[in-house]
Order: sequence, then structure tokens, then C-alpha cells
Amino acid sequence: MSEDTQPTTPYVVVKENGPYRVHGPIDVAYQLIAADDEGANWTWVQGETVKTTASFELCRCGHSSNKPFCDGTHLTFEFDGTETASRDSYESQAEVFDGPSMQLADAESLCAFARFCDGHGSVWQLVSETSDHETREMTAHEATHCPAGRLVAHDKESLGAAIEPDLAPAIGVIEDRPLGVSGGLWLRGGIEVRSADGTPYPVRNRQVLCRCGASGNKPFCDGSHARIKFADPMLAQVSDVVATVDSVTTPEV
Repeated sequence: MSEDTQPTTPYVVVKENGPYRVHGPIDVAYQLIAADDEGANWTWVQGETVKTTASFELCRCGHSSNKPFCDGTHLTFEFDGTETASRDSYESQAEVFDGPSMQLADAESLCAFARFCDGHGSVWQLVSETSDHETREMTAHEATHCPAGRLVAHDKESLGAAIEPDLAPAIGVIEDRPLGVSGGLWLRGGIEVRSADGTPYPVRNRQVLCRCGASGNKPFCDGSHARIKFADPMLAQVSDVVATVDSVTTPEV
């Protein structure tokens, strides 16, 4: 497929030591982490939409003056965008935690530090207590709100079916107001990511790409934005948000 041909399904190409080339069209919007009244990360609130064209480039180095878009700044310094992430399947990377009625798969290297996993009890502890219906619901909520797809809950009562939110293909630009930092690029709904060498990564419903430039698991986010206190201009414009309308719906369990 040529650069100018519009694809039937969106995909993202990682450019060598450069930006992400997005082939769409696809919706892009800010996705804000919202805490509940107890201070726990609880919901995703959709913020301002971002106007795009059929294909566009998103910043990967973290230094663009036109975030979230690339402005070519990566060419002015020696940005090392070397891809180091595994191309193995999610299943081969994940450790499985077994509980009475649910299992939890955990691919730790994919963690994007959104912190939904321990808001009301550690999800790793909760899954061991899933004989209780309310605990089942909390386990599903915490796992399905992980934007990176590090955590996937499975329902043993439905033959081990994965509990996944129904997400339309879209890109979310994460703003972590509770922590006061800007997060990665949240690819929702099974968007394919292709390496700079053309090799596709395994397609997943939820994944987060690094946009601060500091991840040790490129092209995926590893939470380094929190360590370096990465912040884009939008973060200062976003008021504290209330956990009201959730942009992720937890499937019933």
C-alpha cells in the first residue's frame, strides 16, 4: 500500500528514530485519568478532540513544540528511538494468577503506570477472592481500565473468555491529572502497530505507545513519563476532572 492510499483499517508505523506515522482516518482525543472521591484512579474521561487528516505524524521524541504532533524536532538532536519491545504474543509474555472464578493475565513489561490496578484493593489480591460477586466486578473494572492491556481478566465461568471493553478504533492522548504528568498514546480497538522494519507487533485491544521519548520498552510506554515528569501544554489547560462519564465500559461479569 502506498503512503497516499487510504487504508480500510487504521494502523501506525514506527519511523526509525522518528515519529509515529498514523494511517487513518481515525479519531484522536485527549483521555483524562479521573480519580474518585477517595482519590483512587477510577475512570477515563474524554477531553478535547484533536483535528487530524487522513494520515499524520505523532511525536515520539517528547520534544515537539506542537504536541501531540511531530514538528521535526527529533532531527535537531540525536533521538534514539531504537525499538526494544518484545514481538512475542501477549500470552507468551503474561504471567497468570488464578482465582476461584477468574484468572488474571499480567504482562508486566507493558505497564504504562495508569494505576487503575490498585485503587480499591490490588487486582492481584482481588482475583484470589473472586468467589464474591462484588470482588469479581472490581477485578474486571481494574483490569479493563488498564490502558496498556498489561492486565487481562478472564472469566472461568465463561470457559476462560477474556473480559475486554468494547473499544472502537481511536487514539487517546493521555493526561494524568492525579499525578500531574502527561502519559502516552493510547491505541484503542485493535490498531496495528508496525515496526520501522515493517514487522507488525501483535495486535491488541488496548496498548500505549511512548510519547515522552524515555521508555526503555520502545515503542511502548513503560511509565517513564512519570519518572521524568513529562508534561505537555494541554496538561496545564485541563482542570481537575470528576469521575463521571467513563469512556471505558466494563463488561458485566
